[in-house]
Amino acid sequence: MIQPVGFHTITIGTLSSSLVHPREVFKAALLDSSAAVILLHNHTSGDPAPSREDRECTQRLVKSGKILGVRVLDHIVFGETEYFSFADAGCLDLEASSSY
Repeated sequence: MIQPVGFHTITIGTLSSSLVHPREVFKAALLDSSAAVILLHNHTSGDPAPSREDRECTQRLVKSGKILGVRVLDHIVFGETEYFSFADAGCLDLEASSSY
């Protein structure tokens, strides 16, 4: 059974952007001895469609997680009334995130 071991705020961005670095994302996961992470963020525009930067950041985090042995299960973008799940949309590079 999957059970969260913690919830961490990694960064608080500006109205239109946020700096996300794998070092900060995985620091908390490693300190918690987590096997996996689920990434979450919101779009203040209300539209949960992932930006090019969201897609690039997600793939960078999936690859970083593979190196560290921490699987990225999903990256969820929240909008006003809807959300976008990278896992549900098949946008995670599963080969890069699952073969440890």
